[in-house]
Amino acid sequence: HYATLYFVFAVDAQESDLGILDLIQVFVEALDKQFENVCELDLIFHSDRVHYILDEIVMGGMVLETNINSILQAINDQERMHKQSIKTATVGKGDSVDAISTKLGASRSAW
Repeated sequence: HYATLYFVFAVDAQESDLGILDLIQVFVEALDKQFENVCELDLIFHSDRVHYILDEIVMGGMVLETNINSILQAINDQERMHKQSIKTATVGKGDSVDAISTKLGASRSAW
């Protein structure tokens, strides 16, 4: 239980209780720093970001990272690259076929 949010993790009996509590604490702190006072609406409307954070912490059932700063840096880098790719792929209404293909990295001769 964290603030008004509840988190449930399914683990087997071989896992350390303290290890799982630490994992939950890292996950919740990363969410809280990413969303600045995380709430239910953040989890609902930004579920992709929540999954990105969880993917930075756990992959294939193994804990990869517990350093919150490293996790947030990876998420921020990913968001920055996403915004940059959207900016470069934006097509204007008045663009010609050649301009659009140049933005997309293709030339008309390649068709």
